[in-house]
Amino acid sequence: MIPRYTRADMAKIWEPENRFRIWLEIETLACEAQAELGVIPKEVVPVIREKGNFNIERIDAIEAEVKHDVIAFLTSVAEFVGPEARFIHQGMTSSDVLDTCLSVQMVQAADELLADLDMLLESLKVRAMEHKETVCMGRSHGIHAEPVTFGLKLASFHAEMQRNRTRLQAARENIATGAISGAVGTFANIDPFVEEYVCGKMGLTPEPVSSQVIPRDRHAEYFCVLAIIASSIERIAIEVRHLQRTEVLEAEEQFTKGQKGSSAMPHKRNPILSENLTGQARYVRAMCIPALENVALWHERDISHSSVERYIAPDATVALDFSLRRLNGLIRNLVVYPENMLRNLNQMKGLVFSQKILLDLTQSGVSREDSYRLVQKNAMKVWEQGADFQTELLADPEVVGALGEAKIREAFNLNYHLKHVDTIFKRVFGV
Repeated sequence: MIPRYTRADMAKIWEPENRFRIWLEIETLACEAQAELGVIPKEVVPVIREKGNFNIERIDAIEAEVKHDVIAFLTSVAEFVGPEARFIHQGMTSSDVLDTCLSVQMVQAADELLADLDMLLESLKVRAMEHKETVCMGRSHGIHAEPVTFGLKLASFHAEMQRNRTRLQAARENIATGAISGAVGTFANIDPFVEEYVCGKMGLTPEPVSSQVIPRDRHAEYFCVLAIIASSIERIAIEVRHLQRTEVLEAEEQFTKGQKGSSAMPHKRNPILSENLTGQARYVRAMCIPALENVALWHERDISHSSVERYIAPDATVALDFSLRRLNGLIRNLVVYPENMLRNLNQMKGLVFSQKILLDLTQSGVSREDSYRLVQKNAMKVWEQGADFQTELLADPEVVGALGEAKIREAFNLNYHLKHVDTIFKRVFGV
């Protein structure tokens, strides 16, 4: 991921220093377990623990020759440890180190993303409470439907992100597995105790059947969850982009002092943050297909998954981390225009109350078909002639005959549509 979209805390998880440090810890813990079993001398463990280190430039130089990253790493470590290094990697295979390390890194990344989600959830809650009763137009198909509140929109986003947090927590738990089972995963040359010991120390659980590699369905689930979160981010971004359109202007991204909207048009204030989030979502979702294709490996293992994971693991987590932080700032600083919301709500001269009239007519004894005909007939006059909906209904003898003038006027009460806002908020946020 390019620096423009990278936060340092997430980037550090995927840097060589962190990866090789995890590798070294896995190898050292394995030595501790092997010493407890009597496979290697106990006295070598303190030496490995004390002297164990690596040099990244040296690893790169060795790998250029041997074409094997784990061998290059072990050679570098041996140069620091000395003769005792011969006991390192006893009975292990490369995947024991690589897959267990990747699980640790993905857990670390998930923890960063969970923290991001917690911040976003708090911001959504604060703004939802702020605009709980801010009335705005609800739209279906992009067309005016019935009144809602802006707080309800934000509450919907909060509920979705809470589900995403639950999904990510589950994916974190499912990826937190390690494998120290040796070639083809049979433990022929290494005792299962070593796996249990290493995993316990690393905060992982042993993979039940590793077949030398950890099954990639776990990884596929992880990346698919990231893609779902990205899609949820885009849903919010799309809403902001629509609401910021000039002819709507019900909400807009904060336009900071000194900011420029266009190189050609000085008047522009564009929804660049939301548009950026839409693009980022496309990128994160693109990681799903290779992750799913990685599930099917040849026999006990191959390395067709390896190269693609070196891309998608850092890039997907870095991009989503950036997106969540950007969305959090967008929501926190979002500028809301309640007066424009009311203006837009009244734009169609009362049409948004058509369903209430329809229901009142049916409850007064008019058939649903006739009720629909009467309401639609008067509604079309608003669309086609710019008439006022309530005025047309009051002038229609069939409607007045069925409902009476008072009942018609009562149907245009805005509070009718908001009477259950508290119920919905309690469902989302509790009491």
